[in-house]
Amino acid sequence: MSDLSVTILPETPKDAQAIERLHERTFGPGRMAKTAYRIREGAEHRLDLSFTARIGTLLVGSVRLSPVRIGETKALLLGPLTVEPPFRERGVGYALISRALAQAKADAHRLVVLVGDEPYYGKSGFKNIVKGQVTMAGPVDPARLLIAELAPGAFDGVTGAIGPDWDKS
Repeated sequence: MSDLSVTILPETPKDAQAIERLHERTFGPGRMAKTAYRIREGAEHRLDLSFTARIGTLLVGSVRLSPVRIGETKALLLGPLTVEPPFRERGVGYALISRALAQAKADAHRLVVLVGDEPYYGKSGFKNIVKGQVTMAGPVDPARLLIAELAPGAFDGVTGAIGPDWDKS
């Protein structure tokens, strides 16, 4: 992570306002119209699987995981992932993703899906989904739907639409 001393910590309820301000600065007001944001409205993110990055007491990044289903299969939706612009390209985003995926795997979750760029997320184990195998309502480029298996074979035979997991159990 370059020469930065970054600490990755679990998100707490006290972080909500600072994270929302970070999202406003990095994604702007149009973020709420994106399909992934619409899905997240139906399923609160999991604090136990969401993390912040700090340099000292300064919050410089955040990643959240939310419960979703792909068809009938439980999964997690990664995002938003955001890092303050001055701290980008220093490994902060990868550190956040790594911590979130490690915790999800430790908690026996099997799949994590996201909408993003494969060249970036591929370094964290995400792969493109075969076009048509999984859908997401709204304007989503199917080439940007990515999946990470946290257990071997977890994505075998999984098909369907991505939607919020209303059953939080």
